[in-house]
Amino acid sequence: MFIATLIAKESLNERDIQSANISLGRADATIIRQSELIDGRVLDIFFDGDPVAARARLELIGNDVDIAVQPEANRLKKLLISDMDSTMITVECIDELADYAGIKAQIAEITERAMQGELDFEDALRGRVALLRGLGTSAIQQCLDERVRTMSGAETLVRTMAQGGAETILVSGGFTKFAKPVAQAIGFRSFHANILGEDAGVLTGGLDGPIVDSTRKVEVLQAASDASGLPMEQTIAVGDGANDIPMLERAGLGVAYHAKPKAAQAADVAIRYNDLTALLYIQGIAADQWVSR
Repeated sequence: MFIATLIAKESLNERDIQSANISLGRADATIIRQSELIDGRVLDIFFDGDPVAARARLELIGNDVDIAVQPEANRLKKLLISDMDSTMITVECIDELADYAGIKAQIAEITERAMQGELDFEDALRGRVALLRGLGTSAIQQCLDERVRTMSGAETLVRTMAQGGAETILVSGGFTKFAKPVAQAIGFRSFHANILGEDAGVLTGGLDGPIVDSTRKVEVLQAASDASGLPMEQTIAVGDGANDIPMLERAGLGVAYHAKPKAAQAADVAIRYNDLTALLYIQGIAADQWVSR
């Protein structure tokens, strides 16, 4: 059996529910039952049928309603792994850091192309970091203080899952100088990111150690799953760019969050309208069970 979860940005109306039932019928699905309305904006519909066809039909509903289709089994996840930039925080750190060097537009263009999957990730990362050579490391803390903001729902998502016993991992193609404080603020148990080269208080334009790229993200996911003795079906991954695609495809449930088209297409679920608390509703966790601090 499968579950189709409808999550409205504000309120779920009867017309949306009727549209969902009609859409499932057109996908040749058999509706078994449906939940009561949850928090005024969420509904679970349990059905038998083809989940791919069901998702395709349901996503035509629109009206600020996000759709998640997944197996009923292993709905509640025990491992969360997430990208950082434009996922757990609202900005791309390297773009904002570049602003302090006066080259934001130049670097942001490369970032966008890399996120769209048009450029090799490592080449694009090393090229952008090289342009930051000579920037004082004090700009990192200034950027954290002035630019880095937590994405809506991030802390609630992470702390609620952690309270429920889930492993929580932040894995970023960005930098440890940002990932460490972000992970601590939001409540992640661990983090992985790239190390900016520094010397005498300035950036060297290089990186120290191995690169955290798409391959490394999958390795972190697999290692954490193995270490916890969890089947992959009990893991959930969230990201927004091309660098996240292998991780989204490998996880039990891959969620593209306000993502680039390629990532949204590759993921099991694409969240377009709601904040990160949608990932709790997807797991069957209503607002009265959420934890923020």
